Amino acid sequence: MTLARPKAALFDNDGLLLDTESVWSRAEQRLFEIRGVEFTLTHKQALVGSSAEIAGRKLAKFLGEEGSELAIMEELNGLVMDELEGGVDPMVGAVEVLDILRGHGVLLGLVSNSPRPFIFRSHEIAGTGIEFDVVVSGHEVPEAKPAPDAYLKACEVLGVESGPDVVALEDSPTGVASASAAGLFVIGVPSVPGITLEGADLVASTLDDGAVLERLGIEPARPVGG
Repeated sequence: MTLARPKAALFDNDGLLLDTESVWSRAEQRLFEIRGVEFTLTHKQALVGSSAEIAGRKLAKFLGEEGSELAIMEELNGLVMDELEGGVDPMVGAVEVLDILRGHGVLLGLVSNSPRPFIFRSHEIAGTGIEFDVVVSGHEVPEAKPAPDAYLKACEVLGVESGPDVVALEDSPTGVASASAAGLFVIGVPSVPGITLEGADLVASTLDDGAVLERLGIEPARPVGG
């Protein structure tokens, strides 16, 4: 039996709704290649879900360019926008799950540490056609993820109380920590190998996993994946 539908469902973007984590990975790899440094899975694991401020510090340390954090992030943002234009696909089950929730009147939010132009351009390129009731970028709140500010802001705009009746879906430890700190029920769907989401209330391999559908109040027997 499916559970009651949440008051709102708040989704991370990169690696959760869209395969943009691979876009960031290609841009990060290019950033390293320009400097003749190998980009490894360990680097990626450290960077996934990071805010711009934290990513800048990590990258500057990895590249031996401490003090150049802002310049590195500006360069990376240019590289990632270039990579994005090459195309991006939705993650498995993402559009279908969002469509079903929208059809049932569930409030939908997108909460991401990425800049707003990247968020909207990525959905335009992917052709998702999804309309969200609120979009919050970590660049627009006092503290980005892992702080709870972005999720609390989304709940405020939607007019719902932050709590377990609001479900957040995340693919990174940073995002899980943010949503958990906001008091939400957290579903983790990791997108990078080797990442564990121990703080999540539920962990699944894809968005159309039966346990995820059940928690979202969607009948699991209904096919949603391709």
